[in-house]
Amino acid sequence: MEEMIAFYNQGLAWLEQHPQLNLAAGLFVLFIVAWLSNAVVKRLLVRGLMSALRATPLGQDGLLSKSTVIARLANVIPALVLWMGIVLVPGIPDIVVAIVRNVTNAFVILTVALAINATLTLINTIYERRPDSHMKPIKGYIQVIKIIIYAISAILIIASLIDRSPVILLSGLGAMAAVVILVFQDTLLSLVASMQISSNDIVRVGDWVEMPTLNADGDVIDIALHTVKVQNWDKTITTIPTRRFITDSFKNWRGMQESGGRRIMRNILLDQQSVGFLSSEEKERLSRFRLLRDYLPEKQKEIDEWNQSLKDEGKEPANTRRITNIGTFRAYVLNYLKSHQGIHQKMTLMVRQLSPGPDGLPLQVYAFTNTTAWVEYEGIQSDLFDHLLSILPEFGLRVYQHPSGVDLRSLRDEGLVGAGKEADEKPKETSLGEEAKENQIADHEKERIKKEQQTDKD
Repeated sequence: MEEMIAFYNQGLAWLEQHPQLNLAAGLFVLFIVAWLSNAVVKRLLVRGLMSALRATPLGQDGLLSKSTVIARLANVIPALVLWMGIVLVPGIPDIVVAIVRNVTNAFVILTVALAINATLTLINTIYERRPDSHMKPIKGYIQVIKIIIYAISAILIIASLIDRSPVILLSGLGAMAAVVILVFQDTLLSLVASMQISSNDIVRVGDWVEMPTLNADGDVIDIALHTVKVQNWDKTITTIPTRRFITDSFKNWRGMQESGGRRIMRNILLDQQSVGFLSSEEKERLSRFRLLRDYLPEKQKEIDEWNQSLKDEGKEPANTRRITNIGTFRAYVLNYLKSHQGIHQKMTLMVRQLSPGPDGLPLQVYAFTNTTAWVEYEGIQSDLFDHLLSILPEFGLRVYQHPSGVDLRSLRDEGLVGAGKEADEKPKETSLGEEAKENQIADHEKERIKKEQQTDKD
C-alpha cells in the first residue's frame, strides 16, 4: 500500500514538472468521468425508471417508453459533471474554464428545451386519444408554445455563449420588433386563424371540406398551426394554409354528416310531346299499381266535383279538368319515395316540375337518403332512378335525349331521309319546267307582234 502511494506521489511530481501533460491527463480524466456518468444514468437509472413505470398503467401503454423526455433529461448529468469538474483540472487557463462552462450552460438549456418539446408532443398525443379531441384540437396551441420555448431558449443560449445577461438581448429586441413581426408574420396570422377556427368550431379533424379554389375535396386529416392537410378522394393530400379557412370561402359537409341524411336532387328529362291526358283504358290499366290505388279514385273524385260545378260549360271538354299521365307519374314517384326503405321520411320529400327547355321537361326528385355513407348513398340513388326510368313507358311518357348516330341511321334505313331529299328536289324540277314553258310562250308572243308590225308597214 505504501508503495502504491509512493508511486502515485512520484507520478504527481512528474506531471507537475510537465504542465502540458498534467493538463491533458486532467482533461482525459474529466471526460472519462463524464462518459461514465452518462452511461450510469442512461443504462441504470433510466432503464430502472422505465422498468418501474412499466408496472404502472401509464408504462404498460407503451406511449411513455417511446418518448424521449427521460433520455434527453439524462444528458444533463454529464454536462453538469463537466461544468463542476473543469475547475479541478490542474493548470487549466481561466479562459478555457469560462468557455467550457458557457458551452455546458448552453447545452443544458438546449437539452431542457428539447425535453419540454418532447413533453408537449406527448401531451398532444395523449389528448388526441380522447374521443372528442377532433372537435377541439390543441396541436396549434402546442406549436405556439414550442415556438415560444425555442425563442426563449435561443436567447438564453446566445447569452450563455457570449457570457452576457439575457436582459441585454431582450432590451435589444424592442428595437427589432418591426423586424420580428415581419419575419414571423405568417406565424402570427396562422396563430390568429387557428384561434378563430378552434373557438368558432369552423373545421375539425375528420370533416369533409370542399375548397374549389385550391382543388381540395376530401377529409381533414390534420390541423396544425400553419397548415391544414386534406386527403382528397383520389387519396392525394392537399396542404392548405390555415389562414385560408378564414379568408376564403369553402364548404364543410359536417352538417350533412351529422343530420343523418344526404340529399338527392336529380332531374328526369321528359319528352314534352309524350305528355297528355289519360284515357279510360289507361286509367283502368294504371289502377292495378299499388302506389296509385288511392290516388286515382281520389283524383277522379276531385276532378268530377270540379267539372260538375261548371254546369253547362262543363259539356265542352276544353273547359273540364282531366287526369294527365305526367301528374299520375308524379304521384307515383312521390308514393314510391314514401315507401322506399332507403329514403329519410322526416326530411324534405317532394317531386316537382321545373321550367321546360330545349332539352325537355325536367321532373325533379328532391329527397334525402337515410345514410350519409358515400357508397350506400350512390347505391340507393341509382336503384331509385333505375326503377323510375324503367317504369316510365307504363305512363305513356318518354325520356328526352338528343338524336344520336343510331337514330340517324335508323331514319336512313327506313327511307325517310332519302324520301325527304327527293321530295325537296321534285319541286325544284317542276318549277324549272314551268319557267321554261313561260319563256317559250313569251318568245312566240314577241314574234307574232313583230310580224303584225311588219305587215302594217307593208
